[in-house]
Amino acid sequence: MNYQHAFHAGNFADVHKHVVLTLVLDYLRAKPAAFRVIDSHAGAGRYDLLGAEAARSPEWRDGIARVVAAAPDLRQDAAYALLKPYLDTVAAQNAAGALRVYPGSPLIAKALLRPQDRLIACELEPRAAASLKASLRGDPRVKVLAIDGWIAVKANVPPKERRGLVLIDPPYEEAYDFIRLTGALGEAHRKWPTGIYMLWYPIKERDSPDALARRLRRLGVPKVLRSEVTLAPPRADAGLAGSGLIVVNPPHTLERDLEILLPALIRVFSPSAAQRIDWLMGEQRRRSRRGVAEA
Repeated sequence: MNYQHAFHAGNFADVHKHVVLTLVLDYLRAKPAAFRVIDSHAGAGRYDLLGAEAARSPEWRDGIARVVAAAPDLRQDAAYALLKPYLDTVAAQNAAGALRVYPGSPLIAKALLRPQDRLIACELEPRAAASLKASLRGDPRVKVLAIDGWIAVKANVPPKERRGLVLIDPPYEEAYDFIRLTGALGEAHRKWPTGIYMLWYPIKERDSPDALARRLRRLGVPKVLRSEVTLAPPRADAGLAGSGLIVVNPPHTLERDLEILLPALIRVFSPSAAQRIDWLMGEQRRRSRRGVAEA
């Protein structure tokens, strides 16, 4: 699978990933100490939803467009307060009432930085790297590196702030990226065991995500929360069926927030959509199992 950001910007997977990103960053902002965000595969930063690439597969119409349209009806729902920082960030990139531009993870992170916080955004592909640099130009809190994302994680962990988030969101140009996730997390966690790590993965079939879960359990990392949103049963011969997130050292509020947020999101996405929130590792894992066969 080649999950190039520009072709899928603003789809349901981006919404899932970026809402969780804003929740984690809001948690980090609650304490005065500085934090750092390391975005290993940052992409182009900003995406034109009416541009040629997005127009080839306008998945955003069933993602961010649905969420924006549903927002007024969600105002009385507890999920709305959790969605609002994300929706505000998207709105800030667009003229009032319009939806033309979608911010990628580095722009979302930048929007939530305080003066004392820092962002390292990494992208190797030349065109995307040039766009990323232009999108983030002029902000002294931000450094853009044209570097392989896997090397970037090794080189920038631990950050001097000793607080923060590593987001690993590769393009999955080959199945081996699933395996590299485990190695990258294991090495980074040994160097910085208190950092928060977010790992995104696509769900086209169950074999690769389930194998990833087994490898992560074998790492022995103490606190690993999994969140998945699926629009249809995964099939190897079909397209993107779901979005998965692994959060290591999640904020103590995140599981509760996801239990409020994800049901509202899947109602917006599709009547057939489903969610999963469980612990791969941690004391809470006993609650996650409930007699269900492990993946």
